[in-house]
Amino acid sequence: MEASAGLVAGSHNRNELVVIHGHEEHKPLKNLDGQVCEICGDGVGLTVDGDLFVACNECGFPVCRPCYEYERREGSQLCPQCKTRYKRLRGSPRVEGDEDEEDVDDIEHEFNIEDEQNKQKHLAEAMLHGKMSYGRGHEDEENSHFPQVIAGGRSRPVSGEFPIGSQVHGEQILSSTLHKRVHPYPVSEPGSARWDDKKEEGWKERMDDWKLQQGNLGPEMDDSNDPDMIDEARQPLSRKVPIASSKVNPYRMVIGARLVILAFFLRYRILNPVHDAFGLWLTSVICEIWFAFSWILDQFPKWFPIDRETYLDRLSLRYEREGEPNMLAPADIFVSTVDPMKEPPLVTANTVLSILAMDYPVDKISCYISDDGASMLTFESLSETAEFARKWVPFCKKFSIEPRAPEMYFSEKIDYLKDKVQPTFVKERRAMKREYEEFKVRINALVAKAMKVPTEGWIMQDGTPWPGNNTKDHPGMIQVFLGHSGGLDAEGNELPRLVYVSREKRPGFQHHKKAGAMNALIRVSAVLTNAPFMLNLDCDHYINNSKAVREAMCFLMDPQIGKKVCYVQFPQRFDGIDRHDRYANRNTVFFDINMKGLDGIQGPVYVGTGCVFRRQALYGYNPPKGPKRPKMVSCDCCPCFGRRKKLPKYSKHDGNGEVANLQGIDEDKEILLSQMNFEKKFGQSAIFVTSTLMEQGGVPPSSSPAALLKEAIHVISCGYEDKTEWGTELGWIYGSITEDILTGFKMHCRGWRSIYCMPKRPAFKGTAPINLSDRLNQVLRWALGSIEIFFSHHCPAWYGYKGGKLRWLERLSYVNTTVYPFTSVPLLAYCILPAICLLTDKFIMPPISTSASLFFIALFLSIYATGILELRWSGVSIEEWWRNEQFWVIGGVSAHLFAVVQGLLKVLAGIDTNFTVTAKSSDDEDFGELYAFKWTTLLIPPTTILIINIVGVVAGISDAINNGYQSWGPLFGKLFFSFWVILHLYPFLKGLMGRQNRTPTIVVIWSVLLASIFSLLWVRIDPFVLKTKGPDTKQCGINC
Repeated sequence: MEASAGLVAGSHNRNELVVIHGHEEHKPLKNLDGQVCEICGDGVGLTVDGDLFVACNECGFPVCRPCYEYERREGSQLCPQCKTRYKRLRGSPRVEGDEDEEDVDDIEHEFNIEDEQNKQKHLAEAMLHGKMSYGRGHEDEENSHFPQVIAGGRSRPVSGEFPIGSQVHGEQILSSTLHKRVHPYPVSEPGSARWDDKKEEGWKERMDDWKLQQGNLGPEMDDSNDPDMIDEARQPLSRKVPIASSKVNPYRMVIGARLVILAFFLRYRILNPVHDAFGLWLTSVICEIWFAFSWILDQFPKWFPIDRETYLDRLSLRYEREGEPNMLAPADIFVSTVDPMKEPPLVTANTVLSILAMDYPVDKISCYISDDGASMLTFESLSETAEFARKWVPFCKKFSIEPRAPEMYFSEKIDYLKDKVQPTFVKERRAMKREYEEFKVRINALVAKAMKVPTEGWIMQDGTPWPGNNTKDHPGMIQVFLGHSGGLDAEGNELPRLVYVSREKRPGFQHHKKAGAMNALIRVSAVLTNAPFMLNLDCDHYINNSKAVREAMCFLMDPQIGKKVCYVQFPQRFDGIDRHDRYANRNTVFFDINMKGLDGIQGPVYVGTGCVFRRQALYGYNPPKGPKRPKMVSCDCCPCFGRRKKLPKYSKHDGNGEVANLQGIDEDKEILLSQMNFEKKFGQSAIFVTSTLMEQGGVPPSSSPAALLKEAIHVISCGYEDKTEWGTELGWIYGSITEDILTGFKMHCRGWRSIYCMPKRPAFKGTAPINLSDRLNQVLRWALGSIEIFFSHHCPAWYGYKGGKLRWLERLSYVNTTVYPFTSVPLLAYCILPAICLLTDKFIMPPISTSASLFFIALFLSIYATGILELRWSGVSIEEWWRNEQFWVIGGVSAHLFAVVQGLLKVLAGIDTNFTVTAKSSDDEDFGELYAFKWTTLLIPPTTILIINIVGVVAGISDAINNGYQSWGPLFGKLFFSFWVILHLYPFLKGLMGRQNRTPTIVVIWSVLLASIFSLLWVRIDPFVLKTKGPDTKQCGINC
């Protein structure tokens, strides 16, 4: 089945499968031979007369002329499929045994090849239109009237290709082994016995030659090559770059000093209570103890920060040697989207185009788009994207432009002629920009059309109803837009594969949102391409550095460290953020400080996007064990160091050989149990289970491309994960809306390590919500996911101790990711305390002596020294650090607080609440969203804190003015804490004010409220000011 030949839709549970043709307009493609050699994977080729080359006139098994002649000259001279001796064809040299044949060379008219091909193509398509005949046991006999299809597909190479455009050969019945539970290797299907007959002469040599050609088998180093180049190729592909000791050692010393100072400070606070304000004192001490605990969880995982650097030239020297097959590992790239109205199709299209144009071998890239909303708008926009990619991709590679997302490239305000020397660049760039603008118009037309849904639902161009009209009840859908035979660009070069996937959804099934969609993509890609590595991106994260995947391969394919690396995480970088980054959208402190610290322990946490995975790690396998160091043994005669050598124990049954028989029985049981375990773990798909055992990737032998697509529909059915380990031990882990944290945590618990890669040019860039309300809702979602993990059995505080594979500093970091929302409760109390102290004329600390004041001074100095030294080794600017501190308070008293409340309601009472946002439009062109005011309940707590602190400041100053000079001394301590709160909430206050040239109504109300309070205080109608005391009667008497 060729790319763009039709949309495959079906349901495994309902035993349905159809192909919808005619939706796409026919696009002229380069004519291909149509058949592939089953031995070497090359095209079969043509005869001198222009007809398709046929080696065997008995079965028509596809073999190219070089393999045919090699088999006749060096092999058994037999057809691999029917075992009939090859006859000499015209133009072939004679070999031993040809004397018995008649000297007839012209046999091309014995078969009508063209009619046979048309018949076979019709059979393949008819099979797809019919019912699925696998997975039903004895129903296969009842379904015997369905069209027959051969089971003689080629063994797919590790390059990740599956021949969508290859023809189906023969007319044998589709084997029912697709539903048989055979592990660990599938039973060979009819016509593929050649793969099982390993004793056939020359088989291994031909397979090695074929693997070498496909890039699956490493060639031996040629000693005749340049010795310097060979030495360079053997060098490590990456290295750690430790932070300079002059920067990190003072940092560690200050951390240690701060820990000691903090202990003395808390001791002093506990031993010196404030009796006239005991409640305020106790609340403040509890908050301070929690802040100290939270600081320890956050600080100590940053004890071993490191940098890394990669060597892309060494990667090319080792795996892309000139004149040899490209040996870079294939990569499957996942892009997930749900609602095209919230995730604009043009944004998704730019992400897809940047993937298709990346600097990587095209035959080793497969892009899978998960449309979890089953939207026809997404499907049609992807079709337009595939068409535009035929022009965009060759333009990018010809002129080596960056970035390769057209919207970002054409909107960059830089000198685009820099480093460009080709005379035709300007002309072609203008033409390409016009092509892109026309492409945008077509996408915008699709969006406008999708605004109004027809009453009868969407209808495709051929009159077929869109299968996803009911987004909650629809079959699984797969469409290959670009592929093995349909992916040619405007210059006739092959394009990477582009596959549209929408998993089946039915009422009554739990679909697990994004995590379930990602797991469906894992299985689909395993059936169709099965690349050993996978990159997942959000639909709004485009590839900003075309060599990003190469950067990851420098770690994953490194012979020294690569085998134990489960994923390579890249930092998130964003476009469209205001220059001052008011709400810390860049999150630079986390990505440039915390993640570097984790990289020095066991690796960074997975943050949901921009991550290249090892497929085997997502399958729940443990990392390979390194060679064990020899254990010390000692003799029995002297008390030397080491462990005493144990003598082997012998059984009384050894002499009769009964133990050997029992061992044989145990092995049979183990095989049977392993088969059951594979089925329970991965699900009932023999093709998929077999792919999980292929560590280096590649598609296992299968019946045909049509059968592969049918099996792909099977693995995305809504009931496939039932009674399996998907979501609990395999793939993306279920149980939290922040499935990324859980997924990475499970891998680290198995002993894997991860890598943090920060190339000079950011690998990926996305969009971030710059509006205050949207930003708070994003933080709310993250915090709620952490709360869900904390109350689950996957909580890092008590999960994963078995085996001891998770390092304790790494565990501290995961504990911090789950408990940080709880800091909102003491933070809220601590932000209110200064206002209460100002309003009640009390304070949380007693009058302190000169020696005790040293604790406070030392604590504040250590806090700022830690921050300054942290900025010094990380390179983060002080403005970014201060924005992060401000938003820590803003998010802590709003989003984190609501997450704690919502999490407790969900866990304890089963109440699932949602906080909605009502948006207003904005008229600004630049950063208009930044000034748009959107009211949400998340704004209530910080607004309240701001008001009471401002009121407290006004009340405190008024009280000091009324009571005289002696009241100003105690007032300064209270004002310091109150201004600390107001300064941290200042970006929040600016967000409430909206646009700078327009004052919202709510600000007017605040002004009136504050003016009224100040007026009342001025005329001394204030309950917080002490009343004037009368004369002392003991001194002057009653009649004084």
